[in-house]
Amino acid sequence: MDRPLQIVFRDIQHSEALAKLIEERVQRLEHIYAHIIGCRVVAGASHRGPRNTVAPLALCVEVEVPGRPLIVAKSEAKRKGQQNTLVHRVFDAVQRQLEQLAEIIKGNVKRHENGIESGVVVRLFPEQDHGFVEVKGGPDLYFSRSCVLRGSFDNLKIGAMVHFTRAAAEGVMGPQASAVYVLEQRETGRDKAARPAGALEPIVTGA
Repeated sequence: MDRPLQIVFRDIQHSEALAKLIEERVQRLEHIYAHIIGCRVVAGASHRGPRNTVAPLALCVEVEVPGRPLIVAKSEAKRKGQQNTLVHRVFDAVQRQLEQLAEIIKGNVKRHENGIESGVVVRLFPEQDHGFVEVKGGPDLYFSRSCVLRGSFDNLKIGAMVHFTRAAAEGVMGPQASAVYVLEQRETGRDKAARPAGALEPIVTGA
């Protein structure tokens, strides 16, 4: 990476084991994608519970690559003691996005070969990390945060035009997309101001 990995522990104690696992997953990302500018990982309590209790872990991973919007994946553990599962789940989401992006750059994803279609975002559920695209002549298509490429899920708006590829099989929410390509989405001044301060700075162990 061009910049050192930044790991932030927010409202929780520094954990060498957790930091080591995060470093291992970041190294795996570097093998998948040729040029990563930087990576910032924030680990913290998912909520503030009663005094003397330990809240489940929440994790947010931001990866910066050249010429693309910031890749972001985040989630939280349902209960205590699931930090390793959480790390793998969030990094798996980032890894899928980087793999798809690498394929696009190589020219392996072509519109006429992979049935890329167009649609409009009609419903968004940011807290549940998913939304729906209106498809002409068919039911709305479900997509998750990890499917969004060429743009940020958090910056999507109702009415946004997107390209998408369909997943081979339906999920619990019905027909679903395997990838969603945001058309000409640009980061606004407000979005830039909302980005966490100190992103992609040298390693810190607390915040």
